[in-house]
Amino acid sequence: MTLRFATDESTGATRLVERRHTGPLVVQRPFFPEGDHVPHVYVLHPPGGLVGGDRVTLNVMVDEGSHALLTTPAATKVYRSAGPIASQVLRFDVGRGACLEWLPQETILHDAANAELSAEVRLAADARFVGIDMLCFGLSARGETFATGRCRQRFEIWRGDRPIFVERGRFDADNAVHAANWGLGGARVNGLLVIVPAAIDVDLIARLRVVASDAGVTGRGWAGVTVLGAGEALVCRYLGASAERGRAFFQEAWAMIRPALTGRPAVAPRIWAT
Repeated sequence: MTLRFATDESTGATRLVERRHTGPLVVQRPFFPEGDHVPHVYVLHPPGGLVGGDRVTLNVMVDEGSHALLTTPAATKVYRSAGPIASQVLRFDVGRGACLEWLPQETILHDAANAELSAEVRLAADARFVGIDMLCFGLSARGETFATGRCRQRFEIWRGDRPIFVERGRFDADNAVHAANWGLGGARVNGLLVIVPAAIDVDLIARLRVVASDAGVTGRGWAGVTVLGAGEALVCRYLGASAERGRAFFQEAWAMIRPALTGRPAVAPRIWAT
């Protein structure tokens, strides 16, 4: 699926000006809970998940000066595979002065899933980006673990030809990364929220770290906040046992950061409340 957002020169509002799709991945009409300038778009996958052999591609272009927020109505599920790979490819291009907020719910890797998940973000000189990426290994609600299976993860953010953030994970079920202290330490949920640039002050970072500490304790895990380089990016991480706690931490951190990053108050997508 391909989506493109552009600014209406007569009103300054951001519009969804292009929408093309083949297959089940779709979007419905944009919502405007915070006025015409920031459409909220829900990316839907009616089949409910990916099976071996599926390939889902989402291309999003946000033209100069535009601002869009995308989310999903439910977790992405990757089901058991007999061998073929299920892949999800995200490609985001954000133009000058534009902003993209990519705030999906988590990805659940069922036992014996075979997944390749990649996201590549390309930013113009002064573009802004917020993104969430959270993996759940097994469906803990029914006692399922990720005992067999394979997952390759890639998340990259570039400004021009310069990498700002590169994350790559190899989470094979039989790999030591799941249990080792240098890896996931037995955690079933691993996620991050990345903000580019880290346009926030020292006091806000301190408050974020208090929220992270609370999230780690109540979620039986660990959460942290890190500024990369000279403020090129800010990364919030959650590692623990609860997808709900990780999601709540990222949403609270986003709400705290958004006014400083975009000049707009945090208006949560309505679907988060359903």
